[in-house]
Amino acid sequence: MNNRKVFLWSIVVALGGFLFGFDTAVISGAEKAIQQYWSLNVFEHGLTVSIALIGTVIGALFGGIPSDRLGRKTTLFWIALLYLLSAIGSAVATDWYVFLFSRFIGGLGVGASSVTAPMYITEISPAKSRGRLVALFQFNIVFGILVSYLSNYALQGIGEDAWRWMLGVEALPALLFLITILGVPESPRWLITKKGEVEKARAVLAQIDPANADAIVSDVITTHQLVQDSPSESLFSAKYRTPVMLAVLFAVFNQVSGINAIIYYAPRIFEMTGLGTSSALLSSAGVGLINFIFTLLAMNFIDRFGRRVLMLIGSVGLIVTLGLVARSFYVQDFSGMTVPIYLFIYIAFFAFSQGAVIWVFISEIFPNEVRASGQALGSFTHWLMAAIIAFTFPYIADTFGGGNTFLFFSIMMVLQLLFVWRIMPETKGTSLEQIERTIVAH
Repeated sequence: MNNRKVFLWSIVVALGGFLFGFDTAVISGAEKAIQQYWSLNVFEHGLTVSIALIGTVIGALFGGIPSDRLGRKTTLFWIALLYLLSAIGSAVATDWYVFLFSRFIGGLGVGASSVTAPMYITEISPAKSRGRLVALFQFNIVFGILVSYLSNYALQGIGEDAWRWMLGVEALPALLFLITILGVPESPRWLITKKGEVEKARAVLAQIDPANADAIVSDVITTHQLVQDSPSESLFSAKYRTPVMLAVLFAVFNQVSGINAIIYYAPRIFEMTGLGTSSALLSSAGVGLINFIFTLLAMNFIDRFGRRVLMLIGSVGLIVTLGLVARSFYVQDFSGMTVPIYLFIYIAFFAFSQGAVIWVFISEIFPNEVRASGQALGSFTHWLMAAIIAFTFPYIADTFGGGNTFLFFSIMMVLQLLFVWRIMPETKGTSLEQIERTIVAH
């Protein structure tokens, strides 16, 4: 088995995750300067912060279409181009509408990459290491978030154009992604099920796992033939109700944990608890660092202990830490670093569970025939919820207070714990075709 090649291809594709993380979090350090630069009112400011998320929702919703029609590799190339144009456009914009458009197309790239990149890695990975390889995508997301926080902290003092540099440095990794994606092969499962190019697929699989290439090809063809012989059914037919339900619930729970509210508004949350601006920015970098470390840990456990064990541990940790943050707001206990420490522990539990598992699990549970549309549904649900929470968080926190807001997130994690315990299946170490036979009701 040529794990080195698969690992290198996964690293290249996971660069889409790095850009995803960087693009998502970089706005947190620039949003105040941008608000002042264009003298934005509350609505315009909210739109400026969330416009990339609106693009992400649309990119996620439609990302499955080019993935199926053009192929996974070609779609990733166009995603890289969107990231590059977005970074340059955001950095040089002198008109607010040009800035909005640039951030919007970057969001399209984020949404489409959250569909295509995990799916591609899933389709080229051996079953025994699939969790770890797909988790590379999430690892790169949190690495991108960390780098954006550190970059924002480093650039904050260089003058009134600091925000332009914060947004513009993304062009460098975007260009690297654009060039390196040309060197990866097309997904063998896409070649067989969408193009009928069996020999091309066999050649790719021979580079990945020469001993089992023929057996994998045969299994994919057999499973595909069973689908072809049965009446054609859409993603929302009764046949696929189980994976659809699993993907939607998983994506909703990912966001009602409050993760994106905390990542986007970390400096503001820390300022609410009495930290100065510089300390708040540095604490935000701490969030990014802990996210990074615990995603790395989860990558090493996801194929060993399985997806469910990580989710059970994480759910309990999230319930407790969110409850403690809520308590701090209720009793106004903001002494020292109490709330930042609770949030650091919260991030650790999130990264070890939901963060590491979501893209792996959603990309595994759908059959080859509907994987692109299924992945798009899960990703769309995730980003729609993220947009709603990011857009409403400042209003909700102001209206209902920090205590009630964080208590709501904690209660949602109790429901997630019940979902994992009672409903979520284990997928570790199982071939995609075997998962299909187990989960999908034929």
